[in-house]
Amino acid sequence: MAVKRPAKLRVILTPDDTRKLILPDGIPKTMGELMDEVSKLCALSGNFRLQYQDRDFGDALVNLISTTELEDFATIKVIPVTDDCSQEFNLTVCDDLMPQSSDDTEILSSPSSSASTRTRMWPREFQIPVFSYDTELQLEKGNAVYRSDMTRLTLSSKMKSDILEKLAEEIFKYKAYPTDADFSDVAEALIKKHPCLSEPGSYNRCYGWKQRLKTKMGNYRTQLKGIGCSELIANSLKSKAPEDALPAKKVKRPRRGEANHIPDIPAGETIDKLENERLSLLSEVKKRNNRSVIREKMAKTFSLRRKEIVEKEPKIEELKERWPALFTMDEINNEFLRITTVPLQPRFLASLDKHHSKLIEIIRNKGGVVREKTQKILKVLDQSLEVNLKRECLLKCLTVYLGEDVDSLIKEYLVAQKEEAETELKRCAMAVFVIREDEDPLQPAHDIGIGIEGVEVLNELPSVAHACAMLFGLIYAVNLSYPGELKYTFDALQKIFMEIEPKKMTRKVCSLSAKL
Repeated sequence: MAVKRPAKLRVILTPDDTRKLILPDGIPKTMGELMDEVSKLCALSGNFRLQYQDRDFGDALVNLISTTELEDFATIKVIPVTDDCSQEFNLTVCDDLMPQSSDDTEILSSPSSSASTRTRMWPREFQIPVFSYDTELQLEKGNAVYRSDMTRLTLSSKMKSDILEKLAEEIFKYKAYPTDADFSDVAEALIKKHPCLSEPGSYNRCYGWKQRLKTKMGNYRTQLKGIGCSELIANSLKSKAPEDALPAKKVKRPRRGEANHIPDIPAGETIDKLENERLSLLSEVKKRNNRSVIREKMAKTFSLRRKEIVEKEPKIEELKERWPALFTMDEINNEFLRITTVPLQPRFLASLDKHHSKLIEIIRNKGGVVREKTQKILKVLDQSLEVNLKRECLLKCLTVYLGEDVDSLIKEYLVAQKEEAETELKRCAMAVFVIREDEDPLQPAHDIGIGIEGVEVLNELPSVAHACAMLFGLIYAVNLSYPGELKYTFDALQKIFMEIEPKKMTRKVCSLSAKL
């Protein structure tokens, strides 16, 4: 019998109150047991949830849903919760200290969100929902018979309809337009949980279920479109211009794993009310120390902004005039989180650090053109231990490795070349601009900015890596396509580094992913 080892956890109650939790029998197996231990230690009364520091996101705080995520000496934080799930906290601790609301994580399902707002991306393992009682009862008996003598269950039309209906609802929680690979995931998960539903004539025992799910999702979208789902109405023939009124023309679907592509208007709001909020934002952005108000109003007007950006496709210059708050680092991060449910800057930078050693090793072992083009970059890397410079070198090496031009992504100029830089900015579709005092790459840049469609949208950024993260976020925020000359670089950033829609990669990116 294995000896149980005690564990220690750091528990954060408030910014000024941190405690040590000693668990003699180790980390509990269930969340209930862990929350009981925390409650006893801190003498808490009231509802609360726990967050932990996730290494995948650069130790950012993430909601804890399983104790398997924890290890000895981990840090957890107590987040008070009220019955109405608002962000106003009221929890009593033993020393009568009242915790304050935290900005460590942003709650996606805020009061200004609609019921259709998605809070998670497509899962790595699709969870089959619970069906109706009679269907579950038949499946339970069918699975028992199948394990006994491999006899498959014969489905009634009612039972098959119930299964497909529940699966369509569950799929729509993540995507309105699932891919072929997504349908395969669901079908395989279905027969894994209920083997009595496997099909004898199918090459993978579930091909028929996959095809039925595709048909069912089409019908389910038609049903939701009829009751006013914004994401689906955008693709109806009535919503298109006369010259584009064809079913397959200008379909406005998520292209890069957007969870909330065109969200519905929140309950109790109207287009006119949200437009008034947008107008008030124009004055709020001119005030100092006003980030919390701006964030609240930007979250509230998210549905209006996405509808405008996706359906009308305005130019960047027009967007800067109408939504100036969107073009700040804070709001690019917030908008990306609303659209994808994934944190932008923490994951981007943490992933660069995570893959740095292996990717540099791969690049150093390459010969030919890659070795020739990365010599100067690697020389700079070898001369510096500064983390942001290492990230910059990694991004440049990644671009070269994928056969693309670094100058298409990062354009570098001297201060004396200001006019040349401004000329290039005006004709540039999308790039990071770095202005240096001299030609020494080891010295900090004078200025780092981003240009899109000939417009400078950001400047005075902390580093080239931060600038690339913001550029990636802006592509999602303003619904742009990846530039053709950098399609492999952005595909790698999306699917390897950000882990968004990683199943469908280009051949080059898939090859790199396998090596990493």
